[in-house]
Amino acid sequence: MTPEHKGTAQLTTAMMLSGTLGVFVVESGAPPFDVVFFRVLFGALALGGYVAARGRLRDHGFTRRTFALAVLGGVFIVFNWVLLFQSYENTSISVATVVYHMQPFYVVLLGALLFRERLTAAKVGWIAVAFAGLILVSGVTPADLSGGGAYLTGVGQALLAALLYGLSTLVTKRITGVRPHLIALVQVLVGIPLLLPFADFGAMSGTGADWGWLVGLGLLHTGVMYVLMYAAYAQLPTSKIAVVAFVYPAVAMVMDWAVYGHHIGLVQALGVPLIVTASLKVTLARTPAAGPAPRTAGHAPQAASRTATPAACEA
Repeated sequence: MTPEHKGTAQLTTAMMLSGTLGVFVVESGAPPFDVVFFRVLFGALALGGYVAARGRLRDHGFTRRTFALAVLGGVFIVFNWVLLFQSYENTSISVATVVYHMQPFYVVLLGALLFRERLTAAKVGWIAVAFAGLILVSGVTPADLSGGGAYLTGVGQALLAALLYGLSTLVTKRITGVRPHLIALVQVLVGIPLLLPFADFGAMSGTGADWGWLVGLGLLHTGVMYVLMYAAYAQLPTSKIAVVAFVYPAVAMVMDWAVYGHHIGLVQALGVPLIVTASLKVTLARTPAAGPAPRTAGHAPQAASRTATPAACEA
């Protein structure tokens, strides 16, 4: 098996895992803040055990600046998960997941706004196409806009979650010289004290066997999934990553239908290819050639820089 074939298999497995995340969240029966708290707690144990076993805590490469950036990215990621899981409750796993895939467009717009990155006419056009797809997929009607309600709130929560993930992606792109697993570990560790004041442990007293779903979110959807993704990113070109990433929403929609009987309508389905096509066009757009990157110790910088943008495809 060639490295690219191995990377494709790893990333496909990671995206299939990500597609089952919504079912784990809903089946746990816990409030969103509790779900995210235990996800970061068990996820930190899984990632911490992995990096310790691989000896990657030594020579970590963090500086004060990059550590602060990792912490800031963690704040964005943690609250992004809270909003996404709340969106599952108010819409459906299918709708929330597809709306959440507006992430790449936020990255482009925020990059232009905050860092003066070049925004071409073609990218603006594809963002407009994606927005049209978003309107179709959301299924929001004029009555929803005038009357508000939980569904409209859920769509908004998914959009805000995507915005926070876009901010996290931009922050992470500016971290060099640090292995991506260590960045991810810092980001989930941040969530423990951050969410502790919001966690309702009283609501967990009757959880029982549903604890298995919460453990799975930490071990599988944070530990195993991140390890597989970062291993794959080091072996795959961006074009392959961008395409395989859409396994995630596809699996999420199938799981939502198979487990809960939810499916998007015909008009909503018309918006999916618009968002997918626009996302691929924006992600794979040619960018001006950059000068050589500064040299730093080891191979960690290359791994870190290659994971920053594609990571916006997962939850």
